[in-house]
Amino acid sequence: MAGSYRLVLLLILLVFSVKSVAGEPMDTSQGIFHPSFRTLKVTLEGDEFAPPVLTLRDRNSHVTVSFDEIADDRRFMRYELVHCDALWRPEGLVASEFLDGFNEGVVEDYDFSRATLVHYVHYTISIPNREVRITQAGNYLLRVYDESDPDETLLQARFGVSDFSARVMADVSSRTDIDANVSHQQLGVTVDLKHVDGVEDPFNDLVVVISQNGRTDNEVVLRNPQRVLGERVIYEHLTPLIFRAGNEYRRFETVSTSYPGMGVESIGYDAPIYNMWLYTDFPRARVPYSYDSTQHGRFFVRGESSRPDTEADYVMTHFSLEMPEVVGGDVFIDGDLTQRRFDPSSRMVYNRATGRYEHSMLLKQGAYNYQYLCVPFGSGKGDVAPVDGDFYQTTNEYTVKVYHRPRGCRFDRLIGVTMVTSGV
Repeated sequence: MAGSYRLVLLLILLVFSVKSVAGEPMDTSQGIFHPSFRTLKVTLEGDEFAPPVLTLRDRNSHVTVSFDEIADDRRFMRYELVHCDALWRPEGLVASEFLDGFNEGVVEDYDFSRATLVHYVHYTISIPNREVRITQAGNYLLRVYDESDPDETLLQARFGVSDFSARVMADVSSRTDIDANVSHQQLGVTVDLKHVDGVEDPFNDLVVVISQNGRTDNEVVLRNPQRVLGERVIYEHLTPLIFRAGNEYRRFETVSTSYPGMGVESIGYDAPIYNMWLYTDFPRARVPYSYDSTQHGRFFVRGESSRPDTEADYVMTHFSLEMPEVVGGDVFIDGDLTQRRFDPSSRMVYNRATGRYEHSMLLKQGAYNYQYLCVPFGSGKGDVAPVDGDFYQTTNEYTVKVYHRPRGCRFDRLIGVTMVTSGV
C-alpha cells in the first residue's frame, strides 16, 4: 500500500506548488502550503454558517480549525498566532500584548481515518484553550508548523475576535446608484458607537471591511463615512459599496462512492482511489437567471457513515467547463474548497482538443459549492461575469466588519460584525 500513497501524493503535487521568496511580504491569506494537507476548515463552534469570529472574554465562544494530512501516522505539530490589522498585515506585536501566556500551542487533538482507501490523520484545534488565551480583539492568523521545522509553515487559517461593542446594521438593494435591477447590488451600512469608547474621529479612527460570499479578492475597505449623526456613523451612496451581483454558486455532492450524487456524471475506481467526473459545466451569462439555494461557496464533509471527519474517503474530482479560451487571463475555481486562492491548486487548464477548461482536485467526500472566476494576467481580482454573468436577483451573502484603532493604540480592534443576505 505504500506505493499507493506515493501515487496519491504525486497526483497532488502535480497540481499543487507553493514557492516562497525571501524579502517578499508575509503571505497572510488562508491556505495550505504542504501538499499532503487537505480539507482546511475554520468555523465558529456551534454555527458553521456564521463568520469565524469569536466573542472576546466569552468562555463559551470558540473557533475550530480542522484539517487532514494524508499519512499513515500523526505528525508532531505546533501553532502560533499572529495579530493582524484590518487589512491582514502583521502588526509586529509581542505575544504579551494580545495573549495571556505563551504564543505556542501543541496540535494534540487528532484521530486516524477508518475504513478508507486513502489513509489520513484528522486534526482539530479549538481557540481559545488552556494554552492559548486571547486578551485583545482583532484579526488573527493561526500558523501551523512541524516541531522539527518551526520556520516552515504547513498551513495557516484566519479568524477574528470581537468585543461586539459596536452595533453594525446593513441592508442591500438591487436598486443602485449606477443601475436599477440590472447587474449590481449596493449596500448601506450604519455603525452605532453608543457603547464604544475612545472614538474621537470616526473619519480617521474606523475602518469598515466588506466581503461578498467569503471572497477575499473583491473585498471593499472603507475609511471615510458619508456622514455622522450623533453616535451613528453612516456609509451609504458610496461607489465602493456597489458590488457586481454575479450568479448563484454551482453545487455537487460526492457523498457516496456507490452511485453518482448531485452534479456527478460518473464514478470510476483507479487504484488506489475513486475518481468522480462532474457533469461538464457551461457558461450561464446568456441564460436566464435561475434561483438555487446554495451555501455561498462553503463545503461540508459528508459520507456514508455517521463519522465523516474520519470515515469519509478522498476522491479525485474532475471539473470541466466548456467555453472558448479566455484571452488575457486564467480561469480559477473559487470557493472554500480552494481556500479562495488563485494558484496552481485552483487554476483550470484549457484543453484545445476538447474545447474545455479542465482541472482535477483530490477532495474529501462531501457537499460542495463552487464558481468560476476569470482573473486577468497580473491581477488579483476575479470576475464572475465572463462565465456566469451578473444578475441582480442573485442571493449573495455580505459580511461587514468594523475596526477601531484608538489614538495611541498599536493595533486594530474588531468592534462589530454583521451579515446580510441579498436576493430572494
